[in-house]
Amino acid sequence: MPGERRAILGPNGAGKSTFFNLIAGEIAPTDGRVELFGRDVTALAARRRARLGLGRTYQTSRVLGGLGVEDNLYLAVLGGRRGHLRAFHAGPDAETRERARQMAERVGLGERRHTLADSLSHGEQRQLEIGLALASSPRLLMFDEPAAGLSRAERLSLTTMLLDLERDITLILIEHDMDVALTVAERVTMLHQGEKLLEGTPEEIRANKMVHDIYLGGAHGGE
Repeated sequence: MPGERRAILGPNGAGKSTFFNLIAGEIAPTDGRVELFGRDVTALAARRRARLGLGRTYQTSRVLGGLGVEDNLYLAVLGGRRGHLRAFHAGPDAETRERARQMAERVGLGERRHTLADSLSHGEQRQLEIGLALASSPRLLMFDEPAAGLSRAERLSLTTMLLDLERDITLILIEHDMDVALTVAERVTMLHQGEKLLEGTPEEIRANKMVHDIYLGGAHGGE
C-alpha cells in the first residue's frame, strides 16, 4: 500500500532479487503483469519506470568510484530530472548542486562530499547508495540488502535512516538481517523457492515456526 514499509524475507535463492528486478523492469516476466502506481508498466523500460517514481539499490555497490560524493549525487539528481545521465549540461546548475549537497547531509556524508567514492568505507558507500536512490525524489524505494557487510553501529544508523524516511515514500526492503528488517517493516512477505509462503506483521513472523524452520533448516528445508 502507498506509504507502507514492507520487508521481503527468505533464504538465498528464494527469488527476492528476481522479484525486485521484475518490478524495476530489468527482467521481463514470463507471465502476468507488473503494475506501478495503478498503471500497467509490464512493457515499460526500466528508465521509464524510474521516471514514474521508482528508486532502488542493489546488493553490490554501483557508485561511481572515480567521482566524489557530491558529484555522484549531482548526476543522480540530474538523471532523475532529465531521465538520463549526461556528462555535460547547459544552463545554471546551482539548484541541482544544492540538492546534491542536501542529499549528502541527509545520508550523513556532508563532511565527505568531496571524497572520492572509492575512498569511502563500505558503510559510507551504502549511505551514498541510499542518497543516490533518494536523489530523484522517488515515490517507491526498493532496498536490496542495504545492511550487508555493515558493522553493528552502521546497521543501527541505517535503521534510523530508514525509519526517518518521509511517509509519502513507500519502502520495500530485502534484508537478511532480521533485526533491521523487522524493526523497519510494518508488514512482511516471506518467499521460499520462488513462491509467496506467508505474510504478516513483524510480531507474527518472529513467532512463526515455519519461518524458524526455513532459516534454521527445519521441515521446509534450508538451501
